[in-house]
Amino acid sequence: MNTVGTPMLWGGFAVVVATMLVIDLLLQGRRGAHTMSMRQAAVWSIVWVSLSLLFNAAFWWYLTQTEGRTVADTQALAFLTGYLIEKALAVDNVFVWLMLFSYFAVPAALQRRVLVYGILGAIVLRTVMIFAGSWLIAQFSWLLYVFGAFLLFTGMKMALAKEDETGIGDKPLVRWLRGHLRMTDRIENEHFFVRKKGLLFATPLLLVLILVELSDVIFAVDSIPAIFAVTTDPFIVLTSNLFAILGLRAMYFLLAGVAERFSMLKYGLSVILMFIGIKMLIVDFFHIPIAISLGVVGGILAVTLLINAWVNHHNDKKKAQE
Repeated sequence: MNTVGTPMLWGGFAVVVATMLVIDLLLQGRRGAHTMSMRQAAVWSIVWVSLSLLFNAAFWWYLTQTEGRTVADTQALAFLTGYLIEKALAVDNVFVWLMLFSYFAVPAALQRRVLVYGILGAIVLRTVMIFAGSWLIAQFSWLLYVFGAFLLFTGMKMALAKEDETGIGDKPLVRWLRGHLRMTDRIENEHFFVRKKGLLFATPLLLVLILVELSDVIFAVDSIPAIFAVTTDPFIVLTSNLFAILGLRAMYFLLAGVAERFSMLKYGLSVILMFIGIKMLIVDFFHIPIAISLGVVGGILAVTLLINAWVNHHNDKKKAQE
């Protein structure tokens, strides 16, 4: 696998990730069961985005010194595009988490524990999936066409899908887990397991954690191929992906109270997936430069947010008249 990643770059990235995990997850987790206020979530979101941009700036500077300005510009732009795509698609993942927590009636103060373990699990799973995907593409380049067709189909499906949280309990996996796990009827504080009369019981919180991890795997199947449309370099794919994931907990608490005001976002995300899918399918006939891809993705998100703001204004005005 060809990559710009050197031992110094990999080491620097590992140090940054480990340090921020300790600060954001482990030290925050020592406070016990609590929720994050919107103000705290906003501050942490700014911190994560700023850190990602600073990493990209350092990455650009390092490549400028070692590979030259042309390579540095191209690779830094690829990181930024991949990060923006992953960050945008992660919002839909957050909405699924909100749906799961709502369905299982998980108190806001207990959601933190699930998110901590969920994000740690996502880091491990996505790292494995990215390296596996990079190896497969290096061996079988035609897989890019498969990914492109899959993203095109997924984008169309996302636009037409209807969200319905009432059916979560009827999903085959949920029924299977409930049938094969000795489970308590109610949530037991922050515990995933409790012992009663000498027997070990799982709690509904464990079921929620499993579904959170599964949802991330499902979204990774969309988002990782989407970044491969920008670059197949495992260093850029992994770093842009993980930087987006590391800010998900703050993003969740930032959007938790206003999720219903982003009703149009899934349509914007579906258009992004379809654009990326088409880009991958026509790559041998017409190459879309990374800068153009970044502009298209950013433009789609901007237009989506403007339409969303207009829809919210219209709905608010209608409610005020009733």
